Amino acid sequence: MSFRKILLSAALFTATAVFAADLPAVKILATGGTIAGTAASNTQTTGYKAGDLGIQTLIEAVPAMKDYADVSGEQIVKISSNNMDTKTLLKLAKRVNELLADPKTDGIVITHGTDTLEETAYFLNLVAKSDKPVILVGAMRPATAISADGPMNLLEAVRVAASKEAKGKGVMIVMNDEINGARDVTKTNTTNVSTFKSPELGALGYISGGKIRFYKESTKRHTVNSEFDVSKLDTLPRVDIIYSHIDDDPVMAGAKGIVHAGTGNGSIADPTFEALKKAAANGTVVVRSARVPNGATTVSVPKYTEAGLLESDTLNPQKARLLLQLALTKTSDPKEIQRMFEEY
Repeated sequence: MSFRKILLSAALFTATAVFAADLPAVKILATGGTIAGTAASNTQTTGYKAGDLGIQTLIEAVPAMKDYADVSGEQIVKISSNNMDTKTLLKLAKRVNELLADPKTDGIVITHGTDTLEETAYFLNLVAKSDKPVILVGAMRPATAISADGPMNLLEAVRVAASKEAKGKGVMIVMNDEINGARDVTKTNTTNVSTFKSPELGALGYISGGKIRFYKESTKRHTVNSEFDVSKLDTLPRVDIIYSHIDDDPVMAGAKGIVHAGTGNGSIADPTFEALKKAAANGTVVVRSARVPNGATTVSVPKYTEAGLLESDTLNPQKARLLLQLALTKTSDPKEIQRMFEEY
């Protein structure tokens, strides 16, 4: 190689290094899921092996990410998200907070299976201690599928995590060109790529025409304004969800908290109510939620209030469970816990 070519190569390397240094630093934490899934054929979109691919493979598959951020990856676990558990949630939350505390980290993206994506997002929304962007992303088709949605979702998640506009808006889910807040988003379809929606309160924004567009933000407490701290926790109090149905079984499992997914506005069958009333009288915190997808669960039948049952506001049962778990790490006072449900 000539001296001139060596100089040109050195100049190009220096320019590239400077350019990379000027980009926001985004850390991708991988947990598995469909976005890292593989199947036997490119037409197979169910029955695949979730979490099969490692984080470096995902990064190499989307080289365009490096136009927007200085990207690096870390594998936390490799699971299908139906197997997410408290131990892994706490491990992920602690690692997120370690990275957010590092001035060299500007944002975080977490790749995750879609089954429990909204739960992990809301949990982090309650315990992440920074206003830096934390974005969760998944896919509905495995990486090996025709028209796999994972690569574009991952690119857009990194773009949002690297954007100044995303700062202070809480934990978000970015998929299918939409930006949804962790508190309000839910999975609405078993297989469709546009499954994640905020049906009651709407998306925070979109990625369209190559631009990140925010239109609103949540008024509820989150991240830096949250009172919850998991840094010294190894587990969380047990909270069960009881799903209402015809011929409800009033038998209750031993738990510190119970979320009742009721019919209508959190309605409870009479036999089940008697069991919940007894549980509340014995010190178990009982929160009324609803199996109905839209609307707030509010104060309703007077006997529910008289029995000490609380209301979940617009939180669905699975998110109400997470908030109740964290609330119980601080207090068992129903009035204090009701305040938390109103503020978060």
